Amino acid sequence: MLIAVMRIFRKGNIAAVFVLGAICMIIYFCQYRPDLTNHNFSSRTLSDAFHDDNQSETVIKPYTHEFFVPKCEANMLVADMKDFSSLPDTIKNFLYYRHCRTFPLLLDLLDKCGGDNGSKEVFLLLVIKSSPLNYDRREVLRKTWARERLHNGVWIRRIFILGTSGSGYEKKKLNKLLEAEQEDFNDILQWDFDDTFHNLTLKQMLFYGWMERNCPNARFLLNSDDDVFAHTDNMIEYLQHLPDNDGSKHLFTGYLFLNEKVVRWKESKYFIPVQVQESNTYLPYCGGGGYLLSSYTALVIYKMSQSIPIHPIDDAYMGMCLAKAGLSPSSHIGVKTLGLNMPSKGADHLQPCYLRDLLLVHRFLPADLYLMWKEVHNPHLKCNP
Repeated sequence: MLIAVMRIFRKGNIAAVFVLGAICMIIYFCQYRPDLTNHNFSSRTLSDAFHDDNQSETVIKPYTHEFFVPKCEANMLVADMKDFSSLPDTIKNFLYYRHCRTFPLLLDLLDKCGGDNGSKEVFLLLVIKSSPLNYDRREVLRKTWARERLHNGVWIRRIFILGTSGSGYEKKKLNKLLEAEQEDFNDILQWDFDDTFHNLTLKQMLFYGWMERNCPNARFLLNSDDDVFAHTDNMIEYLQHLPDNDGSKHLFTGYLFLNEKVVRWKESKYFIPVQVQESNTYLPYCGGGGYLLSSYTALVIYKMSQSIPIHPIDDAYMGMCLAKAGLSPSSHIGVKTLGLNMPSKGADHLQPCYLRDLLLVHRFLPADLYLMWKEVHNPHLKCNP
């Protein structure tokens, strides 16, 4: 081919040179260019995404929809805020990265809802906030209230939403554990951000964005932590008896907080400085341990969130988004995110009769949760009226 090109040059045939050059380029790309057109991949291959802390970009191997996701840099200008140096490190870090909204998806669930049409078959989607370390909690939930099943003729589906924990070897080890879980259960969404308390809001918004693209027609959602007892059978029956039970109307219900004060004590986990929120009272919201909402409301919240700065307290942030949309959360007597009010001092809260008619109770150890689920479903259980 080189000889042919030289002959062409001698003859001054410039057009032919361009043609030959184009042919050479085509041959090169066909032989050496990696195949980026094969989209026949499963959710399990998405963990091949990796992040190089020494680069300015997050590099995604060609299994995802995007090949380069810009690494979100800290906003150093926040350090100019008044009294910034006196804030706890956790709040400083939150403020540095508050603007970051896009992160690589490490584990995906492309077939969980079956696309636009298939998601209509999902009546109740369980969206469970978990941490990479909480393997024992996820295992118990898969065997109890979060088991995917058909109940009263409608489908319950399950998704755990997570970030990453640790660094170096520890982070790689935990990600390997999640890959193994994904192989067995196909129920994990994981993004490459630090899974911390102050990033729970980010986690929730990343999920709603995923839902808008992949599961827009699921009717209802339970948003919960992974340490709750959720009577999902009762939830199905409650939702089926709503006047409009197709998920197209507003619903956001749980344990309602009204006029809740913003915590200003620096030693508290829930501390919020005036640099994050100036007002001393939160808008109405439902406790983040667990609440029910319609898909309509979930997508409204996501839309509103695009113009509201992220807040470190995730349940309070949901209230802000609802208020901006002119919607309100409601109270449900069957949701106990602050635990049970026992009838007498010293009474054992591990009594199935207390749980039988409720929707959700917060804070259970995995072993206790497993036992209570079995007991509540014991056909011989006898309870006083």
